[in-house]
Amino acid sequence: MITIKNKKEIELMREVCHIVALVYDEIEKKIKPGMTTFELDKIAEDKMRSLGAIPAEKGYDIGIKGVPPFPASICVSINDEVIHGVPSKHRIIQEGDVVSVDTVALKNGFNGDAARTFIVGKASKEATRLVEVTKQAFYEGLKYAKVGNRIGDISHAIGQFVESKGYSVVREFQGHGIGKQMHEDPGIPNYGKAGRGPRIEAGMTLAIEPMVIQGKPDILELDDGWTIITEDGSLAAHYENTVLITDKGPEILTK
Repeated sequence: MITIKNKKEIELMREVCHIVALVYDEIEKKIKPGMTTFELDKIAEDKMRSLGAIPAEKGYDIGIKGVPPFPASICVSINDEVIHGVPSKHRIIQEGDVVSVDTVALKNGFNGDAARTFIVGKASKEATRLVEVTKQAFYEGLKYAKVGNRIGDISHAIGQFVESKGYSVVREFQGHGIGKQMHEDPGIPNYGKAGRGPRIEAGMTLAIEPMVIQGKPDILELDDGWTIITEDGSLAAHYENTVLITDKGPEILTK
């Protein structure tokens, strides 16, 4: 069921999403070669908690037997890791790494969700282009996040743009509604036909998140039950914002 937020709920969403934006400001200032992904996780958690929020991903349980609850505050995925990378004291960020971070904060019963991909240190042209295309894919989809359109219009715009640049979108994972739950209806694939899916209404809050692969779209899951990697070892990037649908157009809450 798709939830339509009222005025009070929207203000609570704005508050928690602003915290997510501030977490990324902190990460951008402090991420550097030589630090561990565990250190990055602590920076994010400390910032969230200092602002009165908690990391919603910490302890998140997908309910699959044998898969432990997520042990960290943020997902940190490097190079060929697409999403859900688990921070570790043993994983060191290297010069030129492509580092995707996915953050969900929870405050006053509402979630804010965003993802960013950083290139640490000196970047290759190939990595820079991938990250730029992934970010622009979000904005191509955002153009269609308007009252009266359909969710499929967003999906189609993202997929068409990414593939026109010679890249692939991940098909097994998708964007989603968000609010009191981290994942709500509707699902928002990064591919598909325009004119399909639920009608977009004012008061919806949507996490739109292109996940883009430099090579083929095939992915694999690592033994930790969380980390998703590209099958061919090619680079991946991730860009996401929580978006409020208004009668005047979409409002990005996590910027």
